[in-house]
Amino acid sequence: MTLQLALYSTLLGAVLAFSSGIGKMSRNGFVRMISIGYIEIFRGTSLLVQMFWLFFALPLLGVRLEPMHAGVLALSLNIGAYGAEVIRGSLQAVPAEQREAVTALNFDDRHALWRIYLPQALPEMMPPFGNLVVQNLKNTALVSLITLTDLTFAAQNLRTITFETVPIYTITLVLYFLMALILIGLMRLLENLIRRRTGAPINGARS
Repeated sequence: MTLQLALYSTLLGAVLAFSSGIGKMSRNGFVRMISIGYIEIFRGTSLLVQMFWLFFALPLLGVRLEPMHAGVLALSLNIGAYGAEVIRGSLQAVPAEQREAVTALNFDDRHALWRIYLPQALPEMMPPFGNLVVQNLKNTALVSLITLTDLTFAAQNLRTITFETVPIYTITLVLYFLMALILIGLMRLLENLIRRRTGAPINGARS
């Protein structure tokens, strides 16, 4: 359950991050306003409160979500809002001479984004995005408070039955750490793959 939550919310969160991060830089005022509103709301409020609102408050408005759906949605909206700032910052960090080249070549916004800006920004956004992915894994522990049987929920139940607090939470700690190590390794492999595809220097490689 923990791995499913981390995977689904990371993938959906990446979609939200790219769409809202790019939307925040849009020339369309409505798109920019929606993107900024989403980013500021979900960066400025607690993930736990967001999760409680989706699971406990939304049904009072006539929309009922299953615990899994509420957990994935809350995690996705949260990581997406933080990821959007990573996307925006990486795109804005593209050198000014590249923007001048876009103007000189008369590229429209769509071609400039896909051919010039993203290939250069993608390698730079991977390390901070990797940190967000690991943070998202740790945030999945909060779903135990909306009745989902994740790793933390199972540990709490087992402790209640056996009264063995130290060994149970020690094992839980180690399991989260191992999962985080695997995620870090996967994100580094993805980063190196993107750097090879875009021609960017690979971290750790000699110049």
